[in-house]
Amino acid sequence: MKYIKYLTFAITGFIFTSCGDEFLNPLPDTAVAVESFFESDQDVLAGVMGIYDAIQGTNESTQTNITRANRGIQFEHLLTEHRTDNTRNATLEGSKSDFHRYVVNGNNVESEDFYQSMYEVIFRANNVLNFIDVADASNQASYTAEAKFLRAYAYFKLVRLYSDVPLVTTVVAPGDTETLFTRIPEEQIYTQIVEDLQEAINVLDNSYKSRASKAAAQALLAKVYMTQPSPNYSGAKSLCEDVINSGDYDLEPNFHDVFYSELNNEIIFAIQYQSGDANESQGFSAEFTSAVRAGREDGQNIVNDNLRLAFVSNGGNRTATSITDLDGSLAPDQNEVAKFFPDGFDSNATPSYGPNARNAGNDYIAIRFADVLLMHVEATLGAGPLTTSTNDVGALASFQRVRNRAGLTTVVTAVTKEELLLERRVELAFENQRYFDLVRFGVLDAILTAHSTEMGYVYDPRKALLLPIPSREINLSGGLLGQNAGY
Repeated sequence: MKYIKYLTFAITGFIFTSCGDEFLNPLPDTAVAVESFFESDQDVLAGVMGIYDAIQGTNESTQTNITRANRGIQFEHLLTEHRTDNTRNATLEGSKSDFHRYVVNGNNVESEDFYQSMYEVIFRANNVLNFIDVADASNQASYTAEAKFLRAYAYFKLVRLYSDVPLVTTVVAPGDTETLFTRIPEEQIYTQIVEDLQEAINVLDNSYKSRASKAAAQALLAKVYMTQPSPNYSGAKSLCEDVINSGDYDLEPNFHDVFYSELNNEIIFAIQYQSGDANESQGFSAEFTSAVRAGREDGQNIVNDNLRLAFVSNGGNRTATSITDLDGSLAPDQNEVAKFFPDGFDSNATPSYGPNARNAGNDYIAIRFADVLLMHVEATLGAGPLTTSTNDVGALASFQRVRNRAGLTTVVTAVTKEELLLERRVELAFENQRYFDLVRFGVLDAILTAHSTEMGYVYDPRKALLLPIPSREINLSGGLLGQNAGY
């Protein structure tokens, strides 16, 4: 990360180095802190930075051996966008193509890596919390809040993708298999997430966009409230209004600038990368291209035609920034992602997509203001079928702001959940939101059944709803970890 200092971080007897140096896939059954590491406030701060580094992950172009380096969030599009009607892999070969066809199994290496990456985040957060007393008294509350925000961030990803997972909130002793491998009901996972985020909200301010902040915790908690088994829509609505009324964030007038002017007014929380630095860059932007190949593979996140048609009907000026047919050279069902051209270079650059296509510096946008505005509408609508509507003045104002920025300025007098779902689809396409939106809106099975029929996929609703617990983890647990239904 751009602001992370190098550090040596010891866990499980292996050495992990921050700032992009490769770190091994963690073995949860030996996740033990080294007592001598944290000796000063600066050490604890370096440990906090190391948590972000675990989210950032290692560029696949830099370290191609997936068994030697976690990817952090760099594979997330496979586990989310590809498992919706938005995008697919360009080829049917390899484990990365399994997601869009709903044939992932427990041995899938990308799913395994993501699972391990999120637990690496959690273990690093717990390690910081274990030594928080070493920090200066004036910093202990903020370091604690930051670590807990990041722990909640990781657990929220895990519980939505895998449901019941082990809940580890302390540094665990070797051999404590019960803590490390007992699946905890998702209701309890959500309780911990809420508790961590509430503490972060009470302590943090909005000083950062590339580190935890009060608004980031509020926005994340709002989404948690609407996702948890018993949704809290009024709580989510209040949190969204707090962020909206803070005055610290606004929509960028130009949709293009959201993605190519980093840490802009719209960004609430982003994971940073640095162009041209093999240890600080990301490779996923290059992999989104296929016709003019910039990545190592045949192309990922190829745009499904029904999403292209959604942009035709509802994209407005977002369309040109979001998808591309490379000046008419691509078929309607072969459009590519335009939101994340490596470093902003397109196919006309020399060399193609710029000098650092596989070592790009595009940030991963985790939370932005447009999402909060649309969550505000969702929280106002609350539960109910897609026909549920609202004419609430505040919700309409939030919806209208997003539409106006897209150049769609017709005055909206009421909004249905179906209209909101479409708006979220085109506004947040390729930002790994669609899968979770379909789940929250209660239409995952209906949408994906129709999509699978259209695409000729063999659809199993159990495999669409949850990913399998990685077989490696089940084997390490000696069978203590159970598998999700359908696998």
